[in-house]
Amino acid sequence: MRPRTIGKTGTPQMPDPIIAAAIQLEPRIGEPERNLRHSLEMIEQAADQGATLIVLPELTNSGYVFESVEEARSLAEHWQRGPSVTAWARTASARALTIVAGLCEMDDDRIYNSAVAIGPDGVLGRFHKVHLWDQENRFFTPGDLGFPVIDTPFGRIGIAICYDGWFPESYRACALRGADAVCVPTNWVPMPDQPADREVMANTLVIAAAHSNGLFIIAADRVGIERGQRFLGNSIIAGPTGFPIAGPASPEEEQILLAPIDLARAAAARRLNSYSHLLENRRPSQYQSDCHGDARQPPV
Repeated sequence: MRPRTIGKTGTPQMPDPIIAAAIQLEPRIGEPERNLRHSLEMIEQAADQGATLIVLPELTNSGYVFESVEEARSLAEHWQRGPSVTAWARTASARALTIVAGLCEMDDDRIYNSAVAIGPDGVLGRFHKVHLWDQENRFFTPGDLGFPVIDTPFGRIGIAICYDGWFPESYRACALRGADAVCVPTNWVPMPDQPADREVMANTLVIAAAHSNGLFIIAADRVGIERGQRFLGNSIIAGPTGFPIAGPASPEEEQILLAPIDLARAAAARRLNSYSHLLENRRPSQYQSDCHGDARQPPV
């Protein structure tokens, strides 16, 4: 259930709307101290502008284009005790923030493309990227935590990372588990056949997922070129009706997107009219692979 507060009359009240920030920045491969310092600077800038929910890109601490497993391992850190998480948690406590940040994570002997959620009172949970993209399969273990939904002071959030957004099940799993918003640390790269006059495919997928699930989606991408790989920028915040409420951001420049979000709106947005509800109208019995008609049958 969504967290509630008790008003003076004793009636449960929904949390007030908040400001969410998608921080679009440029991590540098193999420079974790610089990456951490820079992320903290931009978190402070977002907080100074009123943000209390802040999303950072995928692999913010490490950079993305690893040359070897050994390099990835050298840049990975623990999801609770590592230097980046410790510093982010200190800032979250001091500024009363909730931060969702992409992390190169070491857990026992495995490396994960991970995200950690941190609140004012410490680490709230983590997520392991479920769908690994291309060369990530050389370095990371596929996610094994599903799509957990995390309680925060202002509502329930899910997490997905980059290529997870290409699978409708990712967002639907979060919605069915009670999420009001999904935070997406990402490192989007160009897609084949992208028309120059159309928004990037990643934005189209975010807009569609927000609309079809009644979710706020806060997607924070990175910018820059790393070892020959270009990243798209175009960070975006979409409302639960699907339409962007901030962004898309610049394709090349660092930027902070800000948008007010009222998570109570997410549940209401799922009711499209008297008969149509995005979750209640689902018919799972008709989606099974062994449940199909023969479209070739002739009419009777």
